[in-house]
Amino acid sequence: MADYRQIPDERGVFHEYRTYAFVPELGPTPYDSDEHDTPRALLGSPRGIYPDADADASEPRAVCRHYWLTARVRGDLHPTAGLAAVATPPEYRRQGYVGQLLEHSLEEYRERGCRFAVLWPFRYAFYRQFGWDTSNTIVTHECDPETLAFAAAATDREGSFTRLDADDYERLESAYDSFAERYALTLERSDDWWRYRLLENFDTDPYIYAYERDGAVRGYLIYTVEANDDHNERTMDVSELGFETYDDLLALLSFCHTHDSQVDRVRLRVPEQVPLLEIAAEPDEIETTVETGPMVRIVDVEKTLSALSYPALEAQLTLAVADDAAEWNAGQFTLSVTDGEGVCERIDSSQSTASAAGNAVARIDIGALSQLVVGARGASELERTGRLEADTATLETLTALFPETDVYLSDRF
Repeated sequence: MADYRQIPDERGVFHEYRTYAFVPELGPTPYDSDEHDTPRALLGSPRGIYPDADADASEPRAVCRHYWLTARVRGDLHPTAGLAAVATPPEYRRQGYVGQLLEHSLEEYRERGCRFAVLWPFRYAFYRQFGWDTSNTIVTHECDPETLAFAAAATDREGSFTRLDADDYERLESAYDSFAERYALTLERSDDWWRYRLLENFDTDPYIYAYERDGAVRGYLIYTVEANDDHNERTMDVSELGFETYDDLLALLSFCHTHDSQVDRVRLRVPEQVPLLEIAAEPDEIETTVETGPMVRIVDVEKTLSALSYPALEAQLTLAVADDAAEWNAGQFTLSVTDGEGVCERIDSSQSTASAAGNAVARIDIGALSQLVVGARGASELERTGRLEADTATLETLTALFPETDVYLSDRF
């Protein structure tokens, strides 16, 4: 039987697997602890699947890295696992090792009390078979900086910009929190996460500018300036743009416009709800792309649905959940909600649905349920696209309990 365990002393193997999986064009690159054991890399917890528990001298068949995070869902913070760097060398592929690694990972997440698990996929279809599904899109706007002149004309210029460095992350936290509270799955960032995941980079550290108004930081930008191969065109690449109010957004866009003599393009990655095309004077001059972003899945249906906050109403329903990767989620559950608090309980398989709950059953797979719970998709849309089966009354109850919300997980790991 395969053995799942930590691999703290096999970083060389982890480096080899990860490099081959994600950047094979670099060729075999030797592991160097001074170069590769960076604080950024060591934030995660590596795990591996071995052929059996006694194979101490053997190498892992597949590896991954876990991050222990906290994410916002429906107004509350929930322990969340981040899954990354899933890799297996070609000699061990197509033998089921990655599937075993993911199933054991879910067991560990459950033991640790994680409510959700998130990841950035290499291929969506691959992770959908293990219960993850898309949580949000990533919108990228790109334009000539002059296209943002409308923001410079509209802003009152009462605020000021200050350049910060990685040691100043605390000054950004209040503006980030105000921005993050509007979106599900935004992370509560630790000091190390701020520094090593956002403000320091593998190759080029980003610029950090804070926008201050009325004695407080009201917004900020994190960006790099990229040059093409001939160094005759530069792009201001804004990886994060956080703001409290619409006026603060205008100020940040105006800041980008002031680079019109220095860069040829401005690239902004933002939630789809940021209304740049609606407020721009020349929206046809903005190139906008929409990409599928990260994926999310519920770790434990019973515990997660019991831990959520709900609208202030009374409701009861029965869910029949399909989950091929986590047997504790496969089955029927009752969900009772009173005054915004829920209790979810698994129905014993020996009981009939009628005797256990006395109401109709909504049938849903774990990926669709995860989207419903975080607010990425509503019950009606899931039902219309064949991901949810429910009668009219049950569909109305699900819609009331799980209204759609804005979701935006942008932190990459």
